[in-house]
Amino acid sequence: MQQSELRLIRSKVEFLTRDEVDILPGGRRGIYVLYREQARRGRKYDVLYVGMARAGKGRGLKKRIISHARKKRNWTHFSVFEVWDNVRDEEVIELEGLFRHIYRYDTRANSLNVMRSFKKLARIPKLDLVKRPKRTSGSARHA
Repeated sequence: MQQSELRLIRSKVEFLTRDEVDILPGGRRGIYVLYREQARRGRKYDVLYVGMARAGKGRGLKKRIISHARKKRNWTHFSVFEVWDNVRDEEVIELEGLFRHIYRYDTRANSLNVMRSFKKLARIPKLDLVKRPKRTSGSARHA
């Protein structure tokens, strides 16, 4: 079996159509993305939703995507990013929270991405930035 070069992500499949959900193996954990293909733009996709799936009976990436398909949301394609077995569910939750945090002010992102804030990320201390002296209009630039 080919090894992934990534610490968290074991395997991936990208831009499958919603009709291809059945070919996914069951019981996998990780992050998934639902997209809407943009007509007349040729293989361009807008992210509608970022979600995650944990392990356990009745759970998994395939089950989560099937549940979205039943709700008839306006999505056309999906991607799946499976995590390694040694990645804890808390780490998967953290990844999902980070992606939702990134999309929180994206005007094109579906509101489902920003329904919940990621409270743990909000409690992280802000990076202490180095203050640079302001340039004066007479200061020379160096090449």
